[in-house]
Amino acid sequence: MSENQNVPAEEGSDQELSDAVDAALAEATVVVDEVATLTGDLQRLQADYANYRKRVERDRATAHEITTSLVVAEFLPILDDIERADSHGELTGGFKAVADRLQAITTKLGLTKFDDVNVPFDPMIHEALMHSTSSDVIETTATQILQPGYKFKDKVIRPARVAVTDPE
Repeated sequence: MSENQNVPAEEGSDQELSDAVDAALAEATVVVDEVATLTGDLQRLQADYANYRKRVERDRATAHEITTSLVVAEFLPILDDIERADSHGELTGGFKAVADRLQAITTKLGLTKFDDVNVPFDPMIHEALMHSTSSDVIETTATQILQPGYKFKDKVIRPARVAVTDPE
């Protein structure tokens, strides 16, 4: 009879062991699900932070460019005066060296002058101050530069003031 008594005891302990394993598995599943949720939250936070850093860097670079373009734009009248002095032969000696240095610095910062003649009129970079017609042109053309235009990097900070000629 001792064998019969052992059988139910073993069946009971197998059942208890099975219940304990099931409970442990259920608890492990809950923990694994919680870890997966927390891992997903962490990954989203890391992605949000990386996007935030990129946005701040982009905004900082944009603010730097805007500030630099505003400062460089303040030099345009001085560059115009230097160009006029040079065209009248008054740009000599030490003043010439200073003027050359100023133009080199503004070019290094990204300022470019555009004053091309006989190019198609583009309202994005030209401001028409005078208008005439001629049979010498086949499209609306900037035929005379009255004041050069300037770009800072790819942005026009002052359009070229031009005389425009239309075809007859």
